[in-house]
Amino acid sequence: MLKEISTKQSSIIKVNGKLCAAQIDTLAIEEPLEIRLCFGQAPNRMVKNISVTMRTPGNDVELAIGFLFTEGIIKDKHDLKAVNHCFIACAENKENIIQVELNDHVEPKLQHADRNFYTTSSCGVCGKGSIDAIKTVSNYLLDKNTDFFISQEILFQLPNSLRLQQQIFDATGGLHACALFNKNGALILLREDVGRHNALDKLIGCALEKGLLPLNDSILLLSGRASFELIQKAAMAGIVVVAAVGAPSSLAVQLADEFGMTLIGFLRQQTFNIYTNEHRILISQNTL
Repeated sequence: MLKEISTKQSSIIKVNGKLCAAQIDTLAIEEPLEIRLCFGQAPNRMVKNISVTMRTPGNDVELAIGFLFTEGIIKDKHDLKAVNHCFIACAENKENIIQVELNDHVEPKLQHADRNFYTTSSCGVCGKGSIDAIKTVSNYLLDKNTDFFISQEILFQLPNSLRLQQQIFDATGGLHACALFNKNGALILLREDVGRHNALDKLIGCALEKGLLPLNDSILLLSGRASFELIQKAAMAGIVVVAAVGAPSSLAVQLADEFGMTLIGFLRQQTFNIYTNEHRILISQNTL
């Protein structure tokens, strides 16, 4: 089995006031991952390059299938025949490749993929041609009246629970994380990556493999801000409650409202803002 290394050591000069010293620092690795899709009936099967994304090595299979799912290219895990991980030499660097093979009868939905899928660690929608190309349709229709509620006390606990489980962040200080919790605040899944959208694709890919979708009885916590592409990916997985430690964008709020999701931002230090569908949050304090 491939051993995926997520960090590396680097020699640095540490400056503290007027003092400086040579030290060893731990860095989060950032390398490209190419996702290829193999599909069609034998003997006319074809291979198509779908995406190149800069990511932290680790959980690459989950990242690939999570990406294909949240982009609406595959429907569920039953579309998958095999997922193969390989390396090739690319100039002075190693370029990692994942090839996802679909079952013979599966026709991938590539109509939204006819755009530049080159993404970076800072933005999950770089190169996409239009807003319509981004808004893929979820297989799971979200109901604003979903019988799913969470107390403010549970929400207050989530950032600390996430932080305690961020093993790579502890070593590097440089990774995004996302986690799934149940309504009682118990951790279900957690994934980290140098790219926030990659972390979520890894998490959703893992849930897809485990047969956990739709995630309509879970809370998604994001370690940073809530952007449009993260809300879109959450909606594809059927998530109805998304909380972020940072701020949401205006388009994230708009999309969350359109999908009937509850969106929370600035969840830290016993405070948070509710931006959409506040009825799912049980507030024990008096209204100001």
